[in-house]
Amino acid sequence: MLLKNYKISILFVLLLGVAAFSFTHKVEVHEVVRKYQTENIIVLIIDGPRLTETFGDDSCRYIPNLSKELAPQGVLIKGFRNNGPTYTNAGHSAITTGHYQRINNNGEELPKRPSMFQYFLKNSGFDSTQAMVIASKGKLSILTDTKDKKWRGQYRPFMYCGTDGKGEGYTSDVYTWRDAQKLLKQYHPKLVLINLLEVDVKGHQNDWQGYLKGLRNTDRTAKELWDFIQNDSIYSGKTSLIITNDHGRHLDGRKDGFVSHGDNCEGCRQMYLIALGPDFKRNVVLENKYEQIDISATIAQMLHFDMITSEGIVMKDLFLEK
Repeated sequence: MLLKNYKISILFVLLLGVAAFSFTHKVEVHEVVRKYQTENIIVLIIDGPRLTETFGDDSCRYIPNLSKELAPQGVLIKGFRNNGPTYTNAGHSAITTGHYQRINNNGEELPKRPSMFQYFLKNSGFDSTQAMVIASKGKLSILTDTKDKKWRGQYRPFMYCGTDGKGEGYTSDVYTWRDAQKLLKQYHPKLVLINLLEVDVKGHQNDWQGYLKGLRNTDRTAKELWDFIQNDSIYSGKTSLIITNDHGRHLDGRKDGFVSHGDNCEGCRQMYLIALGPDFKRNVVLENKYEQIDISATIAQMLHFDMITSEGIVMKDLFLEK
């Protein structure tokens, strides 16, 4: 009997030791979690350019601001990838949910998984104005909700998409950028996605010169957005900007070339990403590394919220050394 009690006592002590070690270990892990200077993140999605007319062109003639002004201030990933369906809604959904899915492209189907906006709002307790989806394409209002029954209708971000921000139709990027500035100034949201459509729309219209003009226009808007951040007393020094695409387009000689997209050709899959902000390296170029679903995982780490349904990884190569 004494021997049995002695064994029980030893077992109890061992269990206490394991528990104490586990607790201590968790505390240590928590203590070494990186602290970021970034408090706000804006994701600018330039819809549908081919890499061949952007950073795949050594002259970068159509994107002088992105190539000469912005990329040198941050990290450029050439050949950033969409490894899922290469359509507008699917690409945007992959970015915001960290999950690739085949989703109806007409705006009538919600993503299967909750978005980074919903996770952020739930974790932070902020109201909906602190997370925003601002888009020239009304159908991207789907990014504000999910099919997931546990999340549907909850923690939805502020939506301003399409004509007059009502979630319908398409509107000019000129109006989207004008209204985005008003919303940013009024609410200073902490997590924002902005979509610009001109490049994609002109491509679908088989308007080559319009497509190139769209590249120049969105290039200029990207620079204006970065300047806006730097000149705003609340955003300056505390805000990161991620500029990327939802998909590319067919390469010349494949199907109808720049007019369309939607398959697994390299023209449709290859894009770029630029990361600017106080926590990112400067004047660094990475080749063919990372993919769309990694954006939400990276944002979740930077803004300190868990996003357990994201399948992406944190893009550690973007960050300054500790």
